[in-house]
Amino acid sequence: RESVDARCRRLTASWVRDKHLEAVAAEEETPETELCQFFEDYEKEGPDAVLPPGVYTLADLRAFGRKKGWCPYFLARHMITYANVVVYNYQYLLDPKVSGLVSRELEKECVVVFDEAHNIDNVCIEALSVNLRQQTLDAAGRNITSLSGKIERAKQTDARRLREEYERLVNGLAQQGILNRGGGEDALQNPVIPDDILREAVPGNIRRAEHFVAFLRRFVDYLKGRLRATQVEQETPVAFLAHLQHAAAIDGKTLKFCYDRLTSLLKTLEIVDTEEYNAVCLVADFGTLVGTYQAGFALILEPHDERYPNIPDPVLQLCCLDASLAIRPVFERFQSVFITSGTLSPIELYPRLLSFNPVCVASLPMTLTRDCLCPIVITRGADQQGVSTKFDMRDDPGVIQNYGRILIDLAASIPDGMVAFFVSYSYMEQIVSKWHETGVLQQVMQHKLVFIETQDVVETSLALDNYRRACNCGRGAVFLSVARGKVAEGIDFDRHYGRAVIMYGVPYQYTLSRVLRARLEYLRETFQIKEADFLAFDAVRQAAQCVGRVIRSKADYGLMVFADKRYNSHDKRGKLPGWITTHLKEQQLNLSTDMAVQIARTFMRSMAQPYDRGEAGKQLLDQ
Repeated sequence: RESVDARCRRLTASWVRDKHLEAVAAEEETPETELCQFFEDYEKEGPDAVLPPGVYTLADLRAFGRKKGWCPYFLARHMITYANVVVYNYQYLLDPKVSGLVSRELEKECVVVFDEAHNIDNVCIEALSVNLRQQTLDAAGRNITSLSGKIERAKQTDARRLREEYERLVNGLAQQGILNRGGGEDALQNPVIPDDILREAVPGNIRRAEHFVAFLRRFVDYLKGRLRATQVEQETPVAFLAHLQHAAAIDGKTLKFCYDRLTSLLKTLEIVDTEEYNAVCLVADFGTLVGTYQAGFALILEPHDERYPNIPDPVLQLCCLDASLAIRPVFERFQSVFITSGTLSPIELYPRLLSFNPVCVASLPMTLTRDCLCPIVITRGADQQGVSTKFDMRDDPGVIQNYGRILIDLAASIPDGMVAFFVSYSYMEQIVSKWHETGVLQQVMQHKLVFIETQDVVETSLALDNYRRACNCGRGAVFLSVARGKVAEGIDFDRHYGRAVIMYGVPYQYTLSRVLRARLEYLRETFQIKEADFLAFDAVRQAAQCVGRVIRSKADYGLMVFADKRYNSHDKRGKLPGWITTHLKEQQLNLSTDMAVQIARTFMRSMAQPYDRGEAGKQLLDQ
């Protein structure tokens, strides 16, 4: 994305266009600067550049832009203010850097719907969190050296620009709209929530370009020194700022202006290759956030990854702990906000996590014309040994063998595609390796082909494509995946691509993570949410999201297998969405592998009977 933004800026920034016009006016044969003809044609149309009524996907926008010769990106941003319905990613509203650029023209009367919002608290937290590594700080140091050189050249060739910028800084940037001039030079906005941005003049010690660059170098050197620590450190923003003031003579108020000051400098120096300066922008992000917020954040310094303690890999994390910070401006700005999802359960926890008082809370049942989903809980193997991914059981050869037996027997009984989810990549690698040694995979492949999700996006996309081809040709396939991975969140296994899904274990977060522990402590102290309650809620919502991949329409059908004895307890089962628990009958609980296979065969046989698909489109209304 950054490289595309930088390429666009090189072709559309105002100073690039001005230089091109000067070159054309001077009748130069080959102007040094190149322009984007699509953007130029769009700009010529001005307010008349509008889309005809209709529904437009990204592909439609590209086709329309090519036909008219207009830039589809700037056309889409322009049309947001005219559209009746806009469908886009959460970040366009929740991330201050993006929402200030794209969504600032939306009116108060807009109705905002967050669909698939079961993970909305995590999205809010990620929008205001920043991680800094050694490589980032080294690159930021190079960026600062480059900026110093450009400032010196500007002093010699065009000192007027720097003087004009200084005057603007004295009067304050935000009030003059200097940072939002429009067109291709619009950078990402301030990372801070709009209401928290200081509307006043930039401090005197960073008004001059050379002084600001020296300030940045001091800040980066301080951060590099912090990364040399050999022990884990955790502190509040207040403690961090006190140490920063003592060690580097940098105060919090100056840091608040860091991002806006850097944006102004990049525009003054007419820098178009923004991708090159990503590292120093990230440092400015970090500084602005840590200087602005005192509550709801924690700074955690880890000198190495806990899995590889002998390999230094320091990371300084500014972690947002309060999901309500990012979503609060949305609640304040729009009069109607809906948060909805098929796996929003338990629903009463979300208002507490996001710190708001809902006007209406409703859990709607799923209307089905037949019992097309069959959830079952397997608590033990055919040898009556319990199965679970608890730490004291997950390495047990008997558990691994029983998990393999579940896959073999279901692969032999269920047609077409099956998906199996594991609690983590490391556990999936461990269990697949054991299955390979013990011949489990060979037995599965007698019935279906096996494909595996990896952390490489290209490999996983290729595996998914081949998985679908195997299902289409009738060979059948099993896809081994990971809860919280890309497949669990974004891929639908509808129709014959997913006739059964197996959830191996309860997908808890890594409970030794210091970021998670800091958040749990904050939730307990601020919202009175117990650690155990939040961890169980988070694990079960991920499990529900995984098993829900197989039911995508009323005509669809699928088996949902919860393969862990902990799902038999009401504590876990009760947190599942109502549309799953209503189908989870007593006879489908506490099953052994052979009993589960019998139920699966009976269910598949009943689903194979003739079915009037016209019935699926009818609504079943009560009263």
